[in-house]
Amino acid sequence: MKTPTDAPTRRVRVTVNGTPLVREVECRKHLVDFLREDCGMKGSHLGCEHGVCGACTVKLDGQIVRGCLVLAAQADGHRVDTVETLTPGKRLKALQDAFVEHNALQCGYCTPGMLMAALELVEQQPDAQREQVREWMSGNYCRCTGYHAIVDAVCAVLEQQKAGRFVDEPLEARA
Repeated sequence: MKTPTDAPTRRVRVTVNGTPLVREVECRKHLVDFLREDCGMKGSHLGCEHGVCGACTVKLDGQIVRGCLVLAAQADGHRVDTVETLTPGKRLKALQDAFVEHNALQCGYCTPGMLMAALELVEQQPDAQREQVREWMSGNYCRCTGYHAIVDAVCAVLEQQKAGRFVDEPLEARA
């Protein structure tokens, strides 16, 4: 039986923010480390390294995952989207603007993960109420803002969506 030490590296083909990449990675390298070190995508941060804080949140084939819990080798053949995509959709851009407008960020360390979680909420729960937003976002830790402004920002985008602002942009296809 082969083990990771028999072949300590593996070639992966992954699409990151729409760009196909082929890289040789260590079998034990986490997705967030791969994105930061091998792809130069510094937006996702490494926080707790246990999947609890949400600082490393990215999308894998359209669903948010904790980048510290997924190995880069597991992303082989898949699509990864980070907060620093070169062509943000209207919903992500609206969330980014709302975070600034509502002062929903301070140090910024948690912001990329918060934005990715908020984007999935806006896409999957377009009728979410304030308490649902609070519950959804509770999986991402922020030590600076107290969450009130973050919830305000997400609710503002949900209101824009209800008003038809994003009708020409389809919701993320779900697997």
